[in-house]
Amino acid sequence: MTDVDQGSVLTEQEKKWGEQHVRNLDIESNRKILEELDSERAEEVLGQAQNIDFILDKISTISLEESLDILKGAIEYHEDDPNFPRDTMDKIKSLINVSSEDEKDSFYEFDLKFQAVLIGYISPYPEVRSIVDATDDPTIPVETFRVYLLGVCYIIVVSGVNQFFTTRQPHISISAAIVQILVYPSGKFLAMALPDWGFTLRGTRYSLNPGQWTFKEQMLAFIMMGGSLSSTNVTANLIPVLHLDIFYGYKWATIGFQLLIQFSTQLIGMGLAGTMRRWAVYPVRCLWPTNLAGIALNRALVKSEQRTTVHGWSISRYWFFWVIFACSFFYYWIPGYLFTALSTFNWMNWIAPNNFNLAAISGSTFGLGFNPITTFDWTVINQGFGPLTAPFYTAVNRYIGLFLSSFAIIGMYWANYKYTAYLPINSNNLMTNTGAAFDVQKVITNGLLDVEKYQKYSPPFYSAGALFDTGSNFFFHTIAVTSIFLSEWKTLYLSFKDLVLDFKNPLRSTYSRFHDVHSRMMARYKEVPDWWFYIVLVGGFALSVAAVTAYPTRATVPGLLISYGITILCLIPIVLLQAIAGVSFGTAAYTDIISGYLYPGDGSSMMIMRISANAMDSTASNYVGNQKEAHYAKIPPRAIFRVQIIGTVLQCLVTVGVVNWQMSNVQGLCTTNQPQKFKCAGEHSFYNTSIAWGVIGPRRMFNDIYPVLKYCFLMGFLIAIPLHFLKLRFRRQLRHFNPTLVVAGMTNWAPYNLSYYTPGIYVSIAFMYVIKRRYLAWWEKYNYILHSGLTSGVAFGALLVFFILQYNGINLKWWGNNISSTGIDGGIGRQALLPLPKVGYFGPSPGQYP
Repeated sequence: MTDVDQGSVLTEQEKKWGEQHVRNLDIESNRKILEELDSERAEEVLGQAQNIDFILDKISTISLEESLDILKGAIEYHEDDPNFPRDTMDKIKSLINVSSEDEKDSFYEFDLKFQAVLIGYISPYPEVRSIVDATDDPTIPVETFRVYLLGVCYIIVVSGVNQFFTTRQPHISISAAIVQILVYPSGKFLAMALPDWGFTLRGTRYSLNPGQWTFKEQMLAFIMMGGSLSSTNVTANLIPVLHLDIFYGYKWATIGFQLLIQFSTQLIGMGLAGTMRRWAVYPVRCLWPTNLAGIALNRALVKSEQRTTVHGWSISRYWFFWVIFACSFFYYWIPGYLFTALSTFNWMNWIAPNNFNLAAISGSTFGLGFNPITTFDWTVINQGFGPLTAPFYTAVNRYIGLFLSSFAIIGMYWANYKYTAYLPINSNNLMTNTGAAFDVQKVITNGLLDVEKYQKYSPPFYSAGALFDTGSNFFFHTIAVTSIFLSEWKTLYLSFKDLVLDFKNPLRSTYSRFHDVHSRMMARYKEVPDWWFYIVLVGGFALSVAAVTAYPTRATVPGLLISYGITILCLIPIVLLQAIAGVSFGTAAYTDIISGYLYPGDGSSMMIMRISANAMDSTASNYVGNQKEAHYAKIPPRAIFRVQIIGTVLQCLVTVGVVNWQMSNVQGLCTTNQPQKFKCAGEHSFYNTSIAWGVIGPRRMFNDIYPVLKYCFLMGFLIAIPLHFLKLRFRRQLRHFNPTLVVAGMTNWAPYNLSYYTPGIYVSIAFMYVIKRRYLAWWEKYNYILHSGLTSGVAFGALLVFFILQYNGINLKWWGNNISSTGIDGGIGRQALLPLPKVGYFGPSPGQYP
């Protein structure tokens, strides 16, 4: 290409190619031109199907000087960014480093401008470019009557169904993908059925039916239901544990208390989410990878797209979704009902079902899951670190941590460390010195630890898997917080500085220091002032104070302040880790220990502190993620604020109503043998935690029963610092090594094991590494739609299988459905490495318990 002035247009060859594709001709019909142009460049452009016109126009007008500035800025900002494609970084460095005209090939200027347009005017990340538009039309209807009508109706249904089946094991839920599929035809129906009645105010017309159902309406309705679709409402787990007789049996935990604690945690979480915008919504590095699939599906359902062919595939996203959905739906009936051994494919144990060592190592249910092929069921495959949504480096780091830690569990178990060999290797139950489930009612009087009863009963014991998982969680919390503060200090500093400036000047725009294309487009809309969120935050705190003071909880306001203070301190690294790597964690480990010291022997008060803090940070993370989705979809911030407030109120009311109906009408709720499998796995986990760190307390657990656990906090802090500086020293070599994620992988034991994650890593390697690197255009167009189609298909299949067949007791009994649950891995026969000693128990003698 010859020298041209800045701002020059495309060559005739490039323009000809672009014009033909804008006219929807495919690659094959332009083979001659593509051979001249270089098909790799063509495929890359076609991967941005929704932005082809914009890209071609921008390339023709952008100057070389601006392009170079954009690429130099990208190198500086994304050099240590694990989500920024390494190939792209190498490519833009090579483009910038071209020093002479002799080194420039015929497409040098096109490549330079193309990369600059993608990074500077759409997004640096192919994941984001595949689901967002480069332009925005502020006149598109967004906050309409239709959105609120559908939002309210679906929140009531979805919150009710999801809460009802939360207590079932395995649980069934209406997933985000299902709701999106249902909302779309509902919106289309309202667009046809509602009359165009309305009024005009200040030059703007408001109508019941402003026209066809829009992508922004679809996204706003989806975000309105965000709380109903997530697992953030963990406060609901507290209600049965406090109220039911098989747990604590406190009858003072009435609907009034339940509503107060529900509203307080949800509102505090939402209030905190508003302050997190400058840390985790506006920065470009915060791409929220696990939230992109929802936007992709909504886009495929609502938006039409230009017909393009990428790597031989010309099917539209819309039809690709429905093909995958249908295949996934019909296929699920095989592993989900007809041949369930394909779901729990513990084939090694079929060879020798009564071989204990084999079951302990390879078992999918009882053991550690060492098995190269563990399932043919997408519900299990999708359990593995988000195989089609989480970044590849995230999945690999976490799997490495999980795999390596399995050998530590094996060593602990066969060495009988802390009596673990007398228990199942990977159980999540807290157990007595006879191997039975720990019953807290046998060690408490009036809700508090009775030392005399305790000395006659037993200390609590963890299995090897649960003990390692507990220690890893303590380790993970400190290494995560320390690492995030060290690696993202610049983002943290600028955001704190921004917050101070906003306090000094409340009228200042929160977008003022963010100059990326999405923030510039969002700056057109009225912002939500920080003080709106502060009001919500203060209101939520007032409700929590009322909950602990108006009822005999024994929890105190100073305790609340300490618990909330820890959560707020850790919230920024929590949200940043989820925004960058797609990994979430909470502050439960900190609040467990501190509340255990604050309320010795009192499991219920410890539970209130734990659940309140845990619900608060998970709710805040969920709302921040919703705000990022709105940022990508260009939805006005005030519309998001309003729908989140309404959605929160409705969700809390429905959740409390459903839980109380269950406690009054479901016979045997939360018992082991409940006929419809409403066994309350989550409630039992919370209950066990309250025993260990509330009733028994951290003094006994840390000082006598498991003293190693208290050093896990310190280890995480000490290891994070040298590893951070090691990564700085070998920045390129260790770019994708993340010790926080490695430790996060270690926290996935008891009751889960390798069998849930091994198949997912295969999928991640195939799609998030190989296909993404070699067939980027295909990946950009179809990957997230593939995830949505598979997930929604099995979700619909699971619901139908349950309601039509299993709920009515219609089950197939044959070898293919029974073989997985036979033998030791199925819970039949020997369940521990060592038999109990002749005295009938292991560990210290009664009366001498720590």
